[in-house]
Amino acid sequence: MQFDRKDKDDAQLLKLYKTLLYPRMVEEKMLILLRQGRIGKWFSGIGQEAIAVGSALAMQPEEYILPMHRNLGVFTSRNIPLKKLMAQWQGKISGFTKGRDRSFHFGTQDYKIIGMISHLGPQMALADGIALADLIANKQHATLVFTGEGATSEGDFHEAINVASVWNLPVIFLIENNGYGLSTPINEQFNCKHLVDKAIGYGIEGIQLDGNNILEVYDTINEVASSIRQNPRPVLIECLTFRMRGHEEASGTKYVPQHLFDEWTKKDPVKNFEEYLVAQNILNDELIATIKSSFKTEIEQEVEAAFNEQEPTASSKIELDDMYAPYIQNVIAPSSTQTEKRYLDAITDGLKEGMQRYENLVIMGQDIAEYGGAFKITDGFVAEFGKARVRNTPICESAIVGTGLGLSINGYKAVVEMQFADFVTCGFNQIINNLAKTHYRWGEKADVVVRMPTGAGTGAGPFHSQSNEAWFTKTPGLKVVYPAFPYDAKGLLIAAIEDPNPVIYFEHKYLYRSLTGLVPNGYYTVEIGKANVLKQGNQLTIITYGLGVHWALEYLNNHPEVSATLVDLVSLQPWDKETVAAAVKATGRVIILHEDTLSSGFGAEIAAWIGENCFTDLDAPVLRCASLDTAIPMSKVLEDDFLPKNRLASTITKLLAY
Repeated sequence: MQFDRKDKDDAQLLKLYKTLLYPRMVEEKMLILLRQGRIGKWFSGIGQEAIAVGSALAMQPEEYILPMHRNLGVFTSRNIPLKKLMAQWQGKISGFTKGRDRSFHFGTQDYKIIGMISHLGPQMALADGIALADLIANKQHATLVFTGEGATSEGDFHEAINVASVWNLPVIFLIENNGYGLSTPINEQFNCKHLVDKAIGYGIEGIQLDGNNILEVYDTINEVASSIRQNPRPVLIECLTFRMRGHEEASGTKYVPQHLFDEWTKKDPVKNFEEYLVAQNILNDELIATIKSSFKTEIEQEVEAAFNEQEPTASSKIELDDMYAPYIQNVIAPSSTQTEKRYLDAITDGLKEGMQRYENLVIMGQDIAEYGGAFKITDGFVAEFGKARVRNTPICESAIVGTGLGLSINGYKAVVEMQFADFVTCGFNQIINNLAKTHYRWGEKADVVVRMPTGAGTGAGPFHSQSNEAWFTKTPGLKVVYPAFPYDAKGLLIAAIEDPNPVIYFEHKYLYRSLTGLVPNGYYTVEIGKANVLKQGNQLTIITYGLGVHWALEYLNNHPEVSATLVDLVSLQPWDKETVAAAVKATGRVIILHEDTLSSGFGAEIAAWIGENCFTDLDAPVLRCASLDTAIPMSKVLEDDFLPKNRLASTITKLLAY
C-alpha cells in the first residue's frame, strides 16, 4: 500500500492514526462483549475503517454525513461520546432512539449525522434534500452519503443519483464495495466491471479509490468536497475494500473463500498505516502502546458506564405522544371577505398562501413548473416563486419523497405532489418507513405534505382512480386529511403546511372543476382532527368523507322524509371521535359511507370503534356502504356498479328497518 502524505505534518498524520485506531479498538471490544453474551448483535466494520474515518474528517463539521451500519468511524470521528453510542446499541433510555431502534438507525442534528433505515437505499434521497436546502440557501456545503455495493441494485440508488445529476446537487455518493451483500458475492449482484462506471450513465464524475488507504480516502474526499462547494454537482466515488467479518457476527463467513481473507488481511488499513508512520518516525512501539492503553482504558470506562445507564420504562402515553413532533395547532380564523371558487382553485390558493408565508417552502412534482401540473393547480407558480422553489422532478416518487424529508432535516418545508394518488406506491417506503417513523425513532420532525389527487368518477380505471387512504390511516406517525369542500381544501392545506409532521393530503379529482363554494380570501386554517356536522337529524347518522359527502347530501336533499345527521370527517388521522360519538348517541343508527373498497377500508376502523365505545347507544348494527372488493374499472357502467353511491338508498332502507 502506497501512502502519500503530501503537505501533512507529523501532528496531522498522528491525528489520522488515532482517529483510525479508535473505532478498531471499539469494535474489538464489541466482539469480546458479544462472546461474553453481554451484547446481542454487532455489525462489524473491521477492515473498512479508513473509508469512514477518512471521509468524515474530510467533511466540514457543519456538513451532513449519512452513513451506513459499518461506519462506526463516522460517529467516532465526529466525537460522539462512546457512552452515548453504547447506550444506543444497548437500547438504553439515554440512547439516541430511547431504546426504540437499533445500531446506527438514528440521526443527530448535534453532530450532523443522519443514520440509515434497514431498507438501505432510501437515505440517498435524503442527501439530495439536504443538499438542495443548502443550494437554495446559497450555503457552500457538500453532503456525503454512504451506500453499499448491494444497495446499488435498488431503485433508490438510481433515483437519488439521477435527481442529484439533473439538479446539480452537491452530493458525494460513496459506495463501499466490500465484496458481499449478506452472503451474495459481487459477481451475483451486478454485471458491470466497476460500480464507478455507473457514473457515466448519469452524466457525472466517477472516482475509484483504494478504500483501505486512509490518506487516499481523506485527500480525495477533501478535494471533491472542496470542489463541489464552489461548483455544485454530484460525484460518485467507489471505495474498494473487504468485509472481514460476517454481515453480522451470527451469520459467519464460511461462504467466503480463504484466499480472499489472506489477500485482504495484508491490506489491513490500520496495520498498514501504522507501519507507514513507524517508517516515517512518527510512531514507535512505546507510543503505540501508550495510545492503545489510553484508548483501552477510555473504552472500558465508557462501555461500563453505558451498561449502568437506565433501561427504558414503558409508558403508553409517551410512546403515543412521541409518534409526532410536538405541535399545538393555532387555528387562524378566516377573513370576512369571500370569493366563489372551484375546489381546484381553493387548493391553488392554499399553496400560494403557504409559499408566500414560508420562504423555506419548496414544492416538487412531475410537470408542476412551467406546465402547471397535470391539473394546472400550480399554473403560474414559477413566475411568482421561481424554479428554485417550484421544481419539476424526474419520474421518481421515492426519491422526491425522500428529498422532501432531507429538506425538512435541513430546515425547509416541502410539499410533494403525486401526479395521481395511485402512483404513491412507488414512494411508499419513504412515506411509511421514513416520514412516519423519523420523529418516533430519533426526535426529528418530518415537515412534508404529500398531495394526493385521488378518487373515481372520471372513468380513469385501475391505476388512476383508486381510493388508497386506508394504506396511510393505519400507519402511526402520519396525519391524513381529506377535504370535501373548497373552504376546507384551502384551510386544511395551509394547516398541513404549517404542521411540522408528515401530512397526507387527499384531494378528489372529480371535485376539482365540478364543485364550487365560498372561500375566504387570504390566510386561514382549518383544524386538523375536527369533523363537520353538515346536517342534524334523529333517524340515523351518516359518517363519510370526500366524495361520499356529496353522495349523502344528494340523497338527503332528494329524500326530505329521511331525518339524518351527516358527519363529514374531514380528517382521517387523527379523526374526531367526540363528534362521532355524539352523532351516534343522538340517532342510535349509523351508516359509514366511503369510496374505498369495503374490506379493510377506513370505515371498518370507525365501525369497530363505535362498537367498542358506543354499543349501548346503538339501536341497530353499524352498517357500511362502500365500493366493491375489486379493482376499480374504467367503463362508466362498471365504475357506477363498483362505487357505493347506487347502494346508499338500499343501505339506508335496511338500517331504518331495524
